[in-house]
Amino acid sequence: MTPFTYHRAATTSEAGQQAGAAGKYLGGGTNLVDLMRETIERPASLIDVTGLDSAIAEQPDGGLLIGAAARNTAVAEHRLVRDRYPLLARAIVAGASAQIRNMATVGGNLLQRTRCLYFYDVDGARCNKRAPGEGCDAIGGLNRNHAILGASDACIATHPSDMCVALAALDAVVHVQGADGARAIAFVDFHRLPEDRPDVETLLRPRELITGIALPPLAFARRSTYRKVRDRASYAFALVSVAAALDMEDGRIADVRLALGGVAHKPWRATRAEAALRGQPASAALFLDAARAELADARPLRDNGFKVELAQRTIVAVLTQLMEEA
Repeated sequence: MTPFTYHRAATTSEAGQQAGAAGKYLGGGTNLVDLMRETIERPASLIDVTGLDSAIAEQPDGGLLIGAAARNTAVAEHRLVRDRYPLLARAIVAGASAQIRNMATVGGNLLQRTRCLYFYDVDGARCNKRAPGEGCDAIGGLNRNHAILGASDACIATHPSDMCVALAALDAVVHVQGADGARAIAFVDFHRLPEDRPDVETLLRPRELITGIALPPLAFARRSTYRKVRDRASYAFALVSVAAALDMEDGRIADVRLALGGVAHKPWRATRAEAALRGQPASAALFLDAARAELADARPLRDNGFKVELAQRTIVAVLTQLMEEA
């Protein structure tokens, strides 16, 4: 075991002061503690931030501000989340068991790391995410669950979060606090694609702390959903998932939000498909054309080529459901 110190922060500024160069912020610990047990993460100190902002507050413009320490269960069960952003509530419920949702925090969910088997195999596998420059054994190995979009020669891992897929679709904003003060980061930019540094997963600067997530007012998000395709009905990580919201006017698509999970190193905002859908008469044929446009640049590997068609079919099914509800 690697020795570490433990501190419980009372304020955001105190948390930053205690973090140091080798410290880690501790939320529910549902991922970080596992990584410490596997010796992938070896923080010199843990700063418990669960006592910081956990409020879920309606904003003057009709949006919501969710404190980073809010538990996933609290978000999924919140009346305004269920009413105005049902895709987010459904994504959280699809993501994990009740026991994990009761512990996991919103801020921690954003920072959970990939479940790639090679990333966890500290003794037998090369992994650029774990040890930059070492190589990626997943590329020539068992890669059924890996990325088909946005991958690189350095890493083909996927982001594991369900909640983050919904947040990407909703144009959420991440609020952070650091030594240089507070700043806001668009959610679609918060996570990075691997390129040649897959170990750098977000735009967070050293010692910066996530303080909250802002959901903008989006009236048509009331007609939204999240669908997760996985190997078993009980809790498992997504092969493909789709978060979508659809705004219909006189049979045409006035606006749409679409994001994919299980296909890339980050939650994948389907901007190409959205552009193909806006202003068009809604139909299953249109949905398929848009899905194909989004997946046109997919680079399937030996074992995961099925994800291309699976993603297309899931997009069509979700958008068809929303169209029929409209």
